[in-house]
Amino acid sequence: MRAIRKHTQCKWSLLYIERWLTVPMQLPNRELEVRMKGTPQGGVISPLLANLFLHYALDVWLTRSHPNIKFERYADDMIVHCNTLGQATKLKQEIEERLAQCKLALHPDKTKVVYCKDDSRRQAYSVTQFDFLGFTFRPRLAKSRHGRFFVSFSPAISAQAAKSIKQSMRKWKLHLKCNRTIDEIAKWINPTLRGWINYYGKFYKTALYPIFTVLNNRLIKWATFKYKKLKGRWLRACHWLGRIAAEKASKFIHWSIGIRPPVGARRAV
Repeated sequence: MRAIRKHTQCKWSLLYIERWLTVPMQLPNRELEVRMKGTPQGGVISPLLANLFLHYALDVWLTRSHPNIKFERYADDMIVHCNTLGQATKLKQEIEERLAQCKLALHPDKTKVVYCKDDSRRQAYSVTQFDFLGFTFRPRLAKSRHGRFFVSFSPAISAQAAKSIKQSMRKWKLHLKCNRTIDEIAKWINPTLRGWINYYGKFYKTALYPIFTVLNNRLIKWATFKYKKLKGRWLRACHWLGRIAAEKASKFIHWSIGIRPPVGARRAV
């Protein structure tokens, strides 16, 4: 009975998935659009179905056919590690053939072979960096525990992720929150700052400095709008905020890691 029950549950699950894939999609104007394949963009179950499909179509196949190849996949983004250019080129062709069998295709612009250049890999190649999960992996100057500088192929926050964070800060419109105290603003934005720093600060934390310098500038601008004695006095507002940062560095999360407002900070944009 147990086996029959499992078989019945599996059958009903497949029917639900088939119904989801074929049900018409309602547009904003209430018209129904007939879908012939794929899942609707933004559908709540679309990421789950995509992960299930790619797990069997790609992950299991790659593990079975190339057990010595290491790879990472998140949703439809994937990195495959190869030892030589020949191996990478051949494997790319095999993956294309495998996905074609599953009615899928590699993105022509995003799919590329990247040479992980560092101090031990110094050959010339046209592509030496890539983005993955909000990080840019490329050659960077690093310092060993013995104090020696060397070139390492390592990640740091990508330009696209940095731009997205700055846009989020701009949407806060801190300079218009004159009815709030600095403690209230800190309580409001600190959870978001902590999330950004915990994620993007895992690697090459200094890449966050230009981003949070923008936030410091916005806090200075807020001070010039809130206090009459600081209105139009950018340098004085910078000194005022700098003293608070020196005395209470834990007030803002980015202050606690050393990104504090310097004297003579540039104007916010």
